[in-house]
Amino acid sequence: MPCTTILVGKKASLNGSTIIARQEDYGQALNPQRFVLVTPDQQPRKYASKTTSFKCTLPDNPLRYTSDPDADPAYGVFGAAGINEANVAMTATETSTTNSRILGIDPYNEESGIGEEDFVTLILPYIHSAREGVQQLGNLLATAGTYESNGIAFSDQNEVWYVETIGGHHWAAIRIPDDCYVIAPNRFNITAFDFNSVDTMASPDLQALIEKYHLNPDQNGYNLRHIFGSTTMQDARYNNPRTWYVQKLFGGAPMTDPTSMDQPFCCHPNHLIAVEEIKQALSSHYQNTVYDPYGGTSGKQFRPIALNRNLELHILEIRSQVLASLAAIHWLAFGPNTFNAVVPFYANVLTTPAPYEKTSQQFDPTNMYWLTNTLAALGDRRYQAVAGKVEAFEQTVVAKCRHRQLQADRQASIQADIPAYLTRVNDEMATISQQAAIKLLGELVKDAFPHEQLSY
Repeated sequence: MPCTTILVGKKASLNGSTIIARQEDYGQALNPQRFVLVTPDQQPRKYASKTTSFKCTLPDNPLRYTSDPDADPAYGVFGAAGINEANVAMTATETSTTNSRILGIDPYNEESGIGEEDFVTLILPYIHSAREGVQQLGNLLATAGTYESNGIAFSDQNEVWYVETIGGHHWAAIRIPDDCYVIAPNRFNITAFDFNSVDTMASPDLQALIEKYHLNPDQNGYNLRHIFGSTTMQDARYNNPRTWYVQKLFGGAPMTDPTSMDQPFCCHPNHLIAVEEIKQALSSHYQNTVYDPYGGTSGKQFRPIALNRNLELHILEIRSQVLASLAAIHWLAFGPNTFNAVVPFYANVLTTPAPYEKTSQQFDPTNMYWLTNTLAALGDRRYQAVAGKVEAFEQTVVAKCRHRQLQADRQASIQADIPAYLTRVNDEMATISQQAAIKLLGELVKDAFPHEQLSY
């Protein structure tokens, strides 16, 4: 099971933005990704899933939205994440775990349910707030059902919501407190849940279902992870250490063992969180601990956050201190996170940059997806020797793109066509990223050659 999610409320972020972020991983190392803009004329009206027999007719009034789909649509869109023109963001999905008790009561709908392939396409173009996204997704889950366990996040300028599917047709959602952050790996994550709170939503019969089938192991309250989650060896070694490490970085959590099953869900950070720190966390491999696969004495005991199966990383930021036309930033990077750099692309645009949009299914180093994976393939071989070069590359890209973003924020209000202007700015930032990656590639090649086996 892949992916790691980080959510940040507006009072926990450095600049007052709401942030939902996720790295999309895969079962194998390579699955080319694209960054696209889906306009209303490109949004399907007759939708058919390729995973199941699910079909539906979609509304005639979709919003424009960004998306991170697979380059090969043969198995479905898999839109992953995006921001629509109403400045609502969505990421789907964080593959999660469950237990046999709930699946015995409410089995997956493997014949006609919906899942990761479908969620972004079915929901994001039709919502105007994060709360509305939760409600629409909940309605779909209740009627169509799902064939897998997933976590889905929504955000707008004020709120961040996290939804978890429960069995085949049930769900629960919680509004992340403004002053909190969440790190969610591939397990059921929501803990304390108040069915009477305005900051929670759930299937109408969920509380009654818990009581009817005697699902609650606790004497008081409702801890949904205890009720619907798992406590497996995979959780202990594959999932829980990721939570442990990020909570060490951001603070606000009790000292626990990396394998602990009771790590907290919402935490108050010990400082305001910047986008760069979210990227650092999602690029981490237990640095400065014995669990680091790059030289730690207990390396590869736990699954790191960054690994060769990272496909793309999105950090969806909805800003509050700028014009609405500038508020939505779709930060994006392709490939293994230890060797890439995120770029702050504006979402209110006409098209996406060619090096990120025109990803081929075959190797092509002019595509950012393939270029980043080439950096990782070379850099991993001599990580300790080249780590400084990789870190300098990321620092350079983000600094230059942030500078261009600040200029664009100041100049946008005097532009006759803001989306056209921001499209040009995105192209400039893509060029910055591409040129810096090519420069780093050259440095990695030069570093590798003196250490080739074919020498004499």
